[in-house]
Amino acid sequence: MRELDELKALGDAGKAAEMAAYHKTVRPYLGVAVPVIDALARGWRAGLDVPARVDLARRLWDSDVHEARIAAAKLLTQARIRPDEEVWRLIAGWVPQFDAWAIADHAMKAGERRLLAQPARLDEVEPWLEHPSFWVRRAALVGTLPWTHLRNPKPEDLERRERVLSWLARLADDREWFVQKAIGWWLRELSKHDPQRVRDWLAADGARLKPFARREAGRWLPENRDAARGGQLP
Repeated sequence: MRELDELKALGDAGKAAEMAAYHKTVRPYLGVAVPVIDALARGWRAGLDVPARVDLARRLWDSDVHEARIAAAKLLTQARIRPDEEVWRLIAGWVPQFDAWAIADHAMKAGERRLLAQPARLDEVEPWLEHPSFWVRRAALVGTLPWTHLRNPKPEDLERRERVLSWLARLADDREWFVQKAIGWWLRELSKHDPQRVRDWLAADGARLKPFARREAGRWLPENRDAARGGQLP
C-alpha cells in the first residue's frame, strides 16, 4: 500500500521503541509524530472522494500499524462529509477493536463529528455503556464530548447533554480507571460552560466516583480555581 509505505519511510526506530514501551499495546510502531501523520492524511484526503477515503481508511486500519490507524481516523475527521453513513459504519465498527487510548481518541474525534451531524446516532451509542470492554464504554463518553463545549446550546442540545449526563450516572460505579477518567473529563469540560449543572451532578452522584475522578470533574469549577490560586489546593 503506497500510503503505508509513505508512513514507513518517515519512521524513526528509536521513537518507535519508545512509543511501544509507552503505549504497552502489542502492534507495529513506526515512530512517526502525529503532526506528520496529520499532514499526510490531509494530502491523501484532498484527492479522494468519500468512498475512496473510506476504502483507504479501512485498509490502513486493518494493517494494525499504530500510525496507520491514526491516519485512518484522520482521513475521516471532517465536519462535512456527505453522504456519511458509510463513514459512520466504519468508525462504529472500529470501536469494539479499541485497545489503546491514543488510537481510540483519534478514532472518536472522527466519530464525534458524525454524531454531531446525526445526533440520532446516540441511540446506537447508548448500548455501548453495557459493553464488556471498558474501551467501548469509554468511547460512548469521549464521542459525546462536543455537547460539553456548546456555549449557546439549543433546547435539543440540552436534552442530549442531559441524556449523556444520565450515562455518566450509569457508569459512576464502574471501577475501571479509564472510564472514571472519562467521566471526570466530561464533567470538567462541561464546567467551563455550565458550572452549576456540574455542581448538581456531583451533589447527586459524585460520591460514587473514585476520588481522582471527582477531583478532575470539579477542577475547573470557579470556586476550585479560586482556591487553587490562593494556594489552598495542590
